[in-house]
Amino acid sequence: MPTLNEEAYLEAALRSVKFADEIIVVDSYSTDTTPEIAKKYATTFLQRKFDNFSNQKNYALEHATADWILFLDADERITYPLQQEILKAINNNTHGGYKLNFPHFYMNRFLYHHSNDVLRVVKRAGASYKGLVHEKLTCEGSIGQLKNPVLHFTYKGLDHFLNKKESYAWFQAEQLQKKGKKTTWMHLFVKPTWRFFSSYIIKGGFRDGIPGLTIAANNAYGVFQRYVKLLLLNRNMR
Repeated sequence: MPTLNEEAYLEAALRSVKFADEIIVVDSYSTDTTPEIAKKYATTFLQRKFDNFSNQKNYALEHATADWILFLDADERITYPLQQEILKAINNNTHGGYKLNFPHFYMNRFLYHHSNDVLRVVKRAGASYKGLVHEKLTCEGSIGQLKNPVLHFTYKGLDHFLNKKESYAWFQAEQLQKKGKKTTWMHLFVKPTWRFFSSYIIKGGFRDGIPGLTIAANNAYGVFQRYVKLLLLNRNMR
């Protein structure tokens, strides 16, 4: 579990994974009480200066000793039904990894039509993270899907949502620049429009009411931000 100033959320997250044989926390030198809370539950507490999400999680992976790994953030909770499902899955040993379902939490409710299936449970051997933001976990072998959702308290309010989109957009733009990508009219108009349509219509976000509409609009704006920032980076105007 990577942390940075997560005192408001951390304890509940750590309690939800007490079934694990070991709990590893990698802290980015928090200035609140995060380290004290983490040390109450973690079998291994580490501190490392943050450079990107993949390196932070790979650093934790280097210190793990168990055969199976569950990656969790401080604003996420493993419910008891999901705990039992995870334990059953790894004991069956059918796949090399398992995706978990993450419905977004926004405007004080879980949006089950705005959810993501993300690989989070993997065999330690051969597992690693790649990418600066929206980092991708890879593992050896086939990948299964677990049914019970993770309680993910995604956004703490509109300001937090927009700030998160802002920081992610810079990371994503930097990745695109390293690949030699350029911003086009399609990136500024077609891609944001498609993101809104996909989120609100195809995935059924309209069923989540006003929160679903708000999330879809902000997701589209996040795509727009990404390519505006890429344009700025390519023109040395950051």
